Amino acid sequence: MRAVGYRESLPIDAPESLVDIDLPKPVPTGRDILVQVHAISVNPVDTKVRRRAKPAAGAWMVLGYDAAGVVTAVGPETSLFKPGDAVFYAGDMTRQGTNAELHLVDERIVGHKPKSLDWAQAAALPLTAITAREALFDRLDVGKPVPGSNDILIVGGAGGVGSIAIQLARQLTGLRVIATASRPETRAWVQDLGAHMVIDHTRPLSEQIDGPGFVFSTTNTDRHVQDIVKLIAPQGRFGLIDDPATLDIVPFKRKSISVHWELMFTRPMFKTADMGAQGALLNEVARLVDAGTIRTTLGENFGQIDAANLKRAHALIESGRARGKIVLEGFR
Repeated sequence: MRAVGYRESLPIDAPESLVDIDLPKPVPTGRDILVQVHAISVNPVDTKVRRRAKPAAGAWMVLGYDAAGVVTAVGPETSLFKPGDAVFYAGDMTRQGTNAELHLVDERIVGHKPKSLDWAQAAALPLTAITAREALFDRLDVGKPVPGSNDILIVGGAGGVGSIAIQLARQLTGLRVIATASRPETRAWVQDLGAHMVIDHTRPLSEQIDGPGFVFSTTNTDRHVQDIVKLIAPQGRFGLIDDPATLDIVPFKRKSISVHWELMFTRPMFKTADMGAQGALLNEVARLVDAGTIRTTLGENFGQIDAANLKRAHALIESGRARGKIVLEGFR
């Protein structure tokens, strides 16, 4: 089968950073399903893994987490899907990725594709929707009010996770949604997604707002953390998903701020008892999409799935100028 992989962790402009390859066809066992991949999306985690993780000598590493496609075969212990089902999902960091024609995934972290979306639109959603939903409702518990505040600040509102977090917070809570964006096109993007207010993350955040009970930081946390300490309401809740070089949480003590880290790969990585919650979450996302409550966050479609187009996608994400999700669709 056709795939895109690498053998050395290299800068994205290096010729061998991502390569078109052929790999054996996988065979499902246990609770795995085999999916014919129709579309994928590219996330910041793809670029981080490419830069940091080197495969074993002589082996290929295939990146990619988001996918939308059709089930072609199932393992003997499966019960949730059958061949022919249209699905979407966000994969597992401990396994080979979705940048391949055929992909094995545990059925418990898979959802039925939204009927109202095409393959590319569906592939834009899983990883960011799971991340945003878990961060807002499982970690920050936004359904439980913070005394004296009805605001949530989403740092990095135009990114993949921010784009879906804005919609979920706006549509599923009564919170006033404040998002950060700096360029005219990204400000317009987050406003269109439902942000009540937009502030500029290139300026000190604490000079622009004060007192949100919830802060969800999706990017550049180390740059903004001192401002977040100043602006967050007493007894508020702070969540983050990125990888600051250091994170000193001691300054949050004075305000009794709780700090929450979200990684959507935790459940599949550790095979937690509630691993199936991710499949259920994706089915709920599909229901919300088909009802018109939320929409895809597809920003750009880079064309067919191959090394050249994936390099373009990685480069754009690494530039920090991506808006929404970058999607690739189909093999040549």
